[in-house]
Amino acid sequence: MTQVTAQMVKSLRDRTGAGMMDCKNALVESDGDEEKAIEEIQKKGLAKVAKKAGAIAAEGLVHAYIHGGGRVGVLLEVNCQTDFVARNEEFKQFVDELAMHIASERPEYVTESEIPASEIEHQKVIFIGQLAEEAKETGKERPAAAVEKIVEGKLVKWKQGVCLLDQLFIMAEDKITIADVVDQLTAKIGEKISIRRFVRYERGEGIEKRVENLADAVAATIADA
Repeated sequence: MTQVTAQMVKSLRDRTGAGMMDCKNALVESDGDEEKAIEEIQKKGLAKVAKKAGAIAAEGLVHAYIHGGGRVGVLLEVNCQTDFVARNEEFKQFVDELAMHIASERPEYVTESEIPASEIEHQKVIFIGQLAEEAKETGKERPAAAVEKIVEGKLVKWKQGVCLLDQLFIMAEDKITIADVVDQLTAKIGEKISIRRFVRYERGEGIEKRVENLADAVAATIADA
C-alpha cells in the first residue's frame, strides 16, 4: 500500500479543486496513482451532480455585462441553492465569463427544449430547400431517405449552435460544453448550479438602417438648389 503524503494530496487538489479529504480518500482508493484518483473524483462528482438534479436552485445572481462601449449588452440569471454560494468568487467569475460568452457567441436559447416547434420546422424547410438547390446545380438527385438523414444532421448541428448549454465554452482552454462546465462547477461547489435565462441586446439590432447613395444625394441637392 502506497503511503499517501500531504504533497500528493495537495497536488491532486490543485488539479481537481476537490476537498482535502476527498483527495486523500481518492488517493488511498487508487493506491497513490494520481490519474486513477482523478477518475475516482470525477465519478463521485458526477454522482453528486445526479443527486443535485432535482434540487431547487432559487438563489444566485442576475448579472449585467456591457461590451464594446455599449455596443452589446447581456442580462443573465444563474441560480444556485444558497446565498452563500451566490457570494462565492468562483461562482461569480463563472457568471461573468458566461455573460461574455453570450455576448460573443449569440445563443438564442438556454436548452433545446425552449426552441419552438415552428422554428424547428422553419429551419427544416430551409435545409430541404438548400439541398434541392444543390441538386439542381449538380444534377444529382438524392434519395428521399438520404435527404431526410442529411436534414436531421443539419438540425442537430443548428441546435448546438443556438442552444447555450450545447455551445463550447470560449473561456475554457479545453473543448468543453457549457453544460459540462455547469456539471463540473456543481460537483466542485456541492450545490446545484443552473442557467435560468438570459437576454442579449446589440445596438441597432432589428432596426432597418437607411442606406443612401452619395451620388444621388448630391444630385438631388443640386436639383433643389
